[in-house]
Amino acid sequence: MYTIIDIETTGGTARSHRIIEIAIVTYADGQVVDRYATLINPMKFVPAFISSLTGITNEMVEHAPTFEEVAETILSKTEGQIFVAHNVNFDFSFLKQEFNILGIKFERKKLCTVRLAKKIVPGLRSYGLGALTSELGIEITNRHRALGDAEATALMLDHLIRNDQDDFIGFSLHKKSKEATLPPHLPKEVFESLPEKTGVYYLHNEKGKVVYVGKARKIKSRILGHFTSESGMSKRMFHENIHHISYELTGNELIALLLESREIKRLWPEYNRAQKLALSNHSLYHYCDRSGYLHFTISKTQIGARPLASFRNFQEGRTFVNELVRKFKLCPKLCGLQKSNGACFDHSIGLCDGACKGDISVDYYNHRMSLAMQSIGEEKRSFAIVGHGRSVDERTLVLVQNGCYLGHGFTDFNIPSHSFEELKDRIRQYPDNQDIQNS
Repeated sequence: MYTIIDIETTGGTARSHRIIEIAIVTYADGQVVDRYATLINPMKFVPAFISSLTGITNEMVEHAPTFEEVAETILSKTEGQIFVAHNVNFDFSFLKQEFNILGIKFERKKLCTVRLAKKIVPGLRSYGLGALTSELGIEITNRHRALGDAEATALMLDHLIRNDQDDFIGFSLHKKSKEATLPPHLPKEVFESLPEKTGVYYLHNEKGKVVYVGKARKIKSRILGHFTSESGMSKRMFHENIHHISYELTGNELIALLLESREIKRLWPEYNRAQKLALSNHSLYHYCDRSGYLHFTISKTQIGARPLASFRNFQEGRTFVNELVRKFKLCPKLCGLQKSNGACFDHSIGLCDGACKGDISVDYYNHRMSLAMQSIGEEKRSFAIVGHGRSVDERTLVLVQNGCYLGHGFTDFNIPSHSFEELKDRIRQYPDNQDIQNS
């Protein structure tokens, strides 16, 4: 037998929200044999937009039973049955979480009517519950209420069973099929074609836009982890938005990390939270004025420019330059720390030699500036990192010049026999940032 489940909730994530209504429609031998529905007190506030969508208000659930009070009924009605829902992982994740709170392990065989319909009734414009039932001539009474949606899904299941000429339902119930695990709109053949190799993967929405970028040592296993996880990533909108997956092999994890960081900042994917902003958004540069004096300046990081140092914010840069001023007896005005028409404040109290007034020679002051710049670069070496490539004969190449990441590439030639400058022709240059430095 099948139990067709529909729930209404306070929000879209099982870890953060609770069930406010559940309906269980039991289907056997071509007909509905039992119906059960109840409101549930979520023990938390029902948001206004949920009330607007479902019609369920805080007043309606205030005196309803809690989930603990109906848990035994739900267990008995679903035990030994096949758990069916439209986008089954959403409903199942909420029930599993509610039972976890009670210390009860909830496991059932699952069927997703979205995935079933895509195989049994292919080529439709939309497979949302409203559009699909309309296409099949099924009327939904009391839309966005648990019993109304569950009964409509039961009628849909009946239609799918009667038209399942290739026994796709039987195949989907096989443990190794993964049909109930994958997002409703992701073709299984796309998932099955993924490699167990190191690289960067891209999850695309219906329009082909990238909504998530990730890296993995084994791409296929990592992506399956997204779909089976009970964390925040495993949520309704995330699953429903995934229609396609693409990937780029990188040969090793360092290249994957570097490429992932770059792609997140380039594509700005909806579901990536970390690394969207370049942490090093301010940098330290130097220039020479008309009189020949060297200056420091802190400004927004410029693409293509090679800074002396990079910082997460302006204040961090000021603190760094202040230390240079103190250590090398530099002029705070010429280092961008003070603004005045005349001499800097430090000159008036005897801490500046007078470069801001022209009292000391250019060569004398610039020598101290040169020492300061040299100190910045003392730990900033230039080097190449060579790693395993995407094939036996290929190598990956990462270049760092004066402590700054230049970029990476792939090559099959003899790297040790070439100069650093020649190696630059073998890479694709990428902007440096704090996430890269932290790698």
